[in-house]
Amino acid sequence: MLTGDSLESVGTIAELFQRTVRAHRDRIALRSSDGAVELTWGQYAERVERIAAGLASLGVRRGDTVALMLTNRPEFHLVDTAVLHLGATPFSVYNTSPAAQIAHLFGNAGNRVVVTERQWVATVRAAGGAVEHVVCVDGAAEGAVRLADVEAERPDGFDFEAGWRAVAPEDLVTLIYTSGTTGPPKGVELEHRAILASLRGGLCLPFLAAGVDTGRLVSYLPDAHVANRYFSHYLAMAGGSSITTVADLKTMARVLPAVRPTVFLGVPAFWYKMQAAIGQAIAANSGVRRRLADWAVAAGREVMALRTAGRPVPAGVAARYAVADRIVLRKLRARIGLDAAGAAITGAAPIAPDVVRFFHSLGIPLSEGYAMSESAAAGAISPPEAVRPGTVGPPMRGVEVKVAEDGELLFRSATLMRGYRGDPARTAEAIDAEGWLHTGDIGVIGPDGYVTIVDRKKDLIINSSGKNMSPANIEQAVLVSCPLAGSVVAVGDRRPYVVALIALDPAATRDFAAAHGLPADEDIAALARLPEVRAAIEEGVTRANTTLSRVEQIKYFRILPVSWTPGSEELTPTNKVRRREVTVKYAEEIEALYPTG
Repeated sequence: MLTGDSLESVGTIAELFQRTVRAHRDRIALRSSDGAVELTWGQYAERVERIAAGLASLGVRRGDTVALMLTNRPEFHLVDTAVLHLGATPFSVYNTSPAAQIAHLFGNAGNRVVVTERQWVATVRAAGGAVEHVVCVDGAAEGAVRLADVEAERPDGFDFEAGWRAVAPEDLVTLIYTSGTTGPPKGVELEHRAILASLRGGLCLPFLAAGVDTGRLVSYLPDAHVANRYFSHYLAMAGGSSITTVADLKTMARVLPAVRPTVFLGVPAFWYKMQAAIGQAIAANSGVRRRLADWAVAAGREVMALRTAGRPVPAGVAARYAVADRIVLRKLRARIGLDAAGAAITGAAPIAPDVVRFFHSLGIPLSEGYAMSESAAAGAISPPEAVRPGTVGPPMRGVEVKVAEDGELLFRSATLMRGYRGDPARTAEAIDAEGWLHTGDIGVIGPDGYVTIVDRKKDLIINSSGKNMSPANIEQAVLVSCPLAGSVVAVGDRRPYVVALIALDPAATRDFAAAHGLPADEDIAALARLPEVRAAIEEGVTRANTTLSRVEQIKYFRILPVSWTPGSEELTPTNKVRRREVTVKYAEEIEALYPTG
């Protein structure tokens, strides 16, 4: 089986890729979910060499940067890998980025080449900067050259093998532009050796290694986020996995059962929606089928509770669970496409502990992890056989963790970034003289070594009575209890009580309206005004409050007549709330929730 130790002799990602091509040349490496593209590792390698030659003909050299603004499609993997074989640095741009923000990224990165799709050529051109060549992957576009034409070029004397062998471990393999809840994005510089160290740490986890070794991966999250690069792009190179790219998130319900991924990463919002959908499917049954499903899930919960408490599972309970698994749970896992997932992971934001328990009760070994772009996706992760809901597990191999005097969690490892591009001052703030990365998160480390994230260091709510509260904890409770809620922001800093702003999930709200005989084709503002929607949200908030301490409970809330999308004024591209922007933009709505007199 693949292990982290097997990567000890590998110096660069280019070398890792070439080694995997030799071992798995005829295995499928890349496929699009619509079936339009399917490439073996051998074909992948041939395309990489041709694209690298074509980019060299455009003047891309070692140390240069190349921007990619693409949906999740095979061309991302082809171009990204070609660029790093030149010793250059590929980086991705969030597709939701406006021209002004793209201009900031291009100015910081200094790239002269952008690879994109027809739909964004005009946006890229409007960003300006030092860009000399725009390459379009999906046909001809004004102001751009086709990827097919670039691929047909090969400069005289171009030596592909000599080029990739000259790439050094300390060369940059990518830039990750952190979306940031305040200020412009920072360019996290990650070296080949940092990604390799992170891969070694991950592959020392047996449950992850087993799923990566010639496994099946799904690429659907933004490639501008380190998580998708790690869990689809780089992991595939480590184990010869096949990657299915998903350009349209609406097709995920169809893609997962077709692919049956062996390793799958979902952000909390994905797991919340999946739990709600499963709950609705069970509730739609009646009579014996409904009672059988409820019994099976209860049997799974009983086993999960015993295991997380470190207690043995009695023979009778184990037998009952085996029957439940055979006649109900196994079929349910297959229906949603996670029956082969030995590693099912949640990350990028905190998740409610009861959601972790729910998926374990179904036999889906959901593990919560915690990492950062600045640590090349290395950090802490819960082993599925010893999960502790509410924690992010123990540190990965090679990662040191400690808590500073003010409660901030600190990391130190070989996976840490070189620094923020062109920003030595903020680099020095992030990584101290002893090599510790200051995460910006408040955390605790239990006696068993498991790490618990309390909240963002600057996001803690301290009410007017001096009580410290985690807004994330409050918001999670509402998201779990309110399927119609897409985003929640808890407010209460220096206030007498907690209130919340709630933005609706458009798809879930329209489904709710249709199911209740209401006009489902209305815009989100009209849906937000429906008394039935208000009642459903109020019922969910009431349920959430029962899980919170008295001081944390939401006293009043406001349903906003809009929906928030990643990359908007309210949310970062990775779906984190921009709290400062929200509190300023919705100051009037917040104040209305604190009536005087």
